[in-house]
Amino acid sequence: MRVAVVSDIHSNLAALEAVLAAIDADAPDELWCLGDLVGYGPRPNECCAAIAERAGVCLAGNHDLAVRGEIELEEFHGDAALAARWNRERLTPESQAILDALEPRGSAHGVALYHGSARDPVWEYVLSDEAAVATLALADSPLVLVGHSHVALRIVVSGDELDGGLAPAGTELELGGLRALLNPGSVGQPRDGDPRAAYLLLELEKQRAEFRRVEYDIARTQREMRDAGLPELLAARLELGQ
Repeated sequence: MRVAVVSDIHSNLAALEAVLAAIDADAPDELWCLGDLVGYGPRPNECCAAIAERAGVCLAGNHDLAVRGEIELEEFHGDAALAARWNRERLTPESQAILDALEPRGSAHGVALYHGSARDPVWEYVLSDEAAVATLALADSPLVLVGHSHVALRIVVSGDELDGGLAPAGTELELGGLRALLNPGSVGQPRDGDPRAAYLLLELEKQRAEFRRVEYDIARTQREMRDAGLPELLAARLELGQ
């Protein structure tokens, strides 16, 4: 079983199209999405439709919950709130139905899935050893996938030893006999210094993982955001991977 894993698309259709094209070349058996289809970017409805068509498993992220109306926009700050409101106001009934069906945690083929973490699948960022250990302890699977932070990560536990950190493009990991927490990084708004769209390829039988990055037309998304009147900072940061 080969699985492609994506997360944090954030209404960035150009990035999603590039990732899906790369995934098609990999020919995995399934596609999983760890949430945040919408928010920040300019193409929420197209991203919802593409993921609904392709993903066998999809979680809800905090931005999905806000845009669908379950989380108050006051929970967000500044540009994130403005963009969430913009996305909410343009959501079609079809996209609303897609988002309404999602939950922030799940599982598939013995893998535990969270948008945020096992302690708080909506809001907690797994960016520290303590948060990673807590999620691995609470999850009922030796392999855990999380999103939310927009940072590609690999964290493994062997015996009492914790190891890992950032997972740049091309990072490969043998998972046999380990407890592992992996974050594929973000499709639509990476924050790990690499502006390329990110995804993860898992081979469950072989117990292997590989972190992938894909070039996409950042200028196209920036142009669409500026034409839509979305905050300039959100457009500018795309080319920095921050």
